[in-house]
Amino acid sequence: MKYLLLIHSTEARRRFDVLSEVEQKEILDDYLAIGELPGVLGGHQLQPADMTTTVRVEGGRTLTTDGPFIEMKEAVGGYLLFEADNLDAAIELAARIPAARMGGAIEVRPVLER
Repeated sequence: MKYLLLIHSTEARRRFDVLSEVEQKEILDDYLAIGELPGVLGGHQLQPADMTTTVRVEGGRTLTTDGPFIEMKEAVGGYLLFEADNLDAAIELAARIPAARMGGAIEVRPVLER
């Protein structure tokens, strides 16, 4: 089964920014190592939430709004797509993501495959 791991990282980003260069490199190395693990199919860091454009369609018209459509405490800062045998394996990977230990959160969501 595939799982989308959404990395909520607003607080983690704040904490990262005050780390020394050595500590920041260790965190970045952790992310790179995770990207090389078996079952990790891809992932990317996202631009900040204020770069977001939200799209809705009402009455056949496309409407756009700058920024996220809803207020959120933790913005999604990145994602990983992970193929695993079960949810426990996906949770184990989520716990290894640096943002999870730096005040962020990782949302693990099964991908609906047809």
